[in-house]
Amino acid sequence: MNMLRRLMYGRYGSDQLSFFLLVVYLLLSLLSSLPHLALLSWAALGVLLWDVYRMFSRRIDRRRTENAKFLALAGPVIRQFKMLRTIRRDKEHRYFKCPNCGQYLRVPRGKGKITVNCRNCGVSFEEKS
Repeated sequence: MNMLRRLMYGRYGSDQLSFFLLVVYLLLSLLSSLPHLALLSWAALGVLLWDVYRMFSRRIDRRRTENAKFLALAGPVIRQFKMLRTIRRDKEHRYFKCPNCGQYLRVPRGKGKITVNCRNCGVSFEEKS
């Protein structure tokens, strides 16, 4: 364990982009086992090598910049999936999207027709909870 710690000292390590690249590698590896898709194994190897290079890199500023660009692209998609998961799990509330600004608003279930006020933009609208 101490040897691994010494090996990684001063190196970038893993981040969200590294995890994404690992998932892409696994998907490409699985797809390459299908007939007529054997060339995907080379693409999977390239993705894995890029991921390992990023993790062992000492150019921390460049790796952080790469991860920030990735999060700028993938962030809205990740937030949408998290919000949908929250809505699906929460059985006590209804979620509405503000028609003006798109902010999600949470109201208790079973209150009938209510007026919802958006905290973000101040628009009021009626919904059935």
